[in-house]
Amino acid sequence: MQVAESISKLNTESVRGWMNRRTGWKRRSNRLTKDFVFENFRDSIVFVNRVATIADSKKHHPDMDVRGGTVTLSLSTEEVGGISERDLDLAEQIDFATSWNSGN
Repeated sequence: MQVAESISKLNTESVRGWMNRRTGWKRRSNRLTKDFVFENFRDSIVFVNRVATIADSKKHHPDMDVRGGTVTLSLSTEEVGGISERDLDLAEQIDFATSWNSGN
């Protein structure tokens, strides 16, 4: 028997605290967003493919908007109508795996 994962919406203070330790992520309504800027469209698509691999492994997928050399990621958890730990975890994995973490 498989145990269902309990997912809950994070409160404003939790999200704000997480954002204070990260670079580039913003809160827009009930979503986390971040713009990633590249020199050209091709680099944007390489990035999108990298994010897709990470998202598939987490079974949690961001909205992605590609406009030339800019990719905007938007994360939220539909089941809770806002931001959950799943979103924070995915954002951290994307930052780490794509060298866009707060240490760079």
